Amino acid sequence: MQIQINPGKNVTLHSKLSNFVETELNRTLHRFDTQLTRVEVHLSGETRTKHARGKRCTLEARPRGLQPLVVTGTASNTQQCVTGAAEKMKRQLEATFGRLADRRFNAPEPAYSEAL
Repeated sequence: MQIQINPGKNVTLHSKLSNFVETELNRTLHRFDTQLTRVEVHLSGETRTKHARGKRCTLEARPRGLQPLVVTGTASNTQQCVTGAAEKMKRQLEATFGRLADRRFNAPEPAYSEAL
């Protein structure tokens, strides 16, 4: 699984933050490592409004053979929003791969035609 970090205009990407993001994603998504080709991380700072919480992290996971999955986490600091988004992505991947496994398990047997 390749991790690509894209900082926004208001976010400075230093080595400590980069290491934290990679460690957190590897820790949270390790069981999907062979099923994902890439995870893109988009970090941005939100302008403070009545409902905005400060920082935003958008994760885009690219499972092999499937459409990309996207989740967003917001929090008062970057570490919290990365952790929140990683947990959301974990739940999304569990649901997606769980549905695929159920579909394969419950698939009807192919009908065989017998020659007379």
